[in-house]
Amino acid sequence: MANFNKIEKWEYKTISHETTGLAGGILEIGKFNEELNAYGNDSWELVSGFDTNQNQGANRFMATVFKRLVV
Repeated sequence: MANFNKIEKWEYKTISHETTGLAGGILEIGKFNEELNAYGNDSWELVSGFDTNQNQGANRFMATVFKRLVV
């Protein structure tokens, strides 16, 4: 039976990933997946990912947000 009186606490981490290419936007998927898996192995859960608009749709960074339960 679930304990509804217990309040869970979370910690969050935001990571910036650099993109490549003339106007940016090229993400090295293999390296990106390795980074995601490394955080997952440390109990971080990916909750969001988004690019950062630089100029007319170009971007230089992708941001990811992770959370994990504080024990």
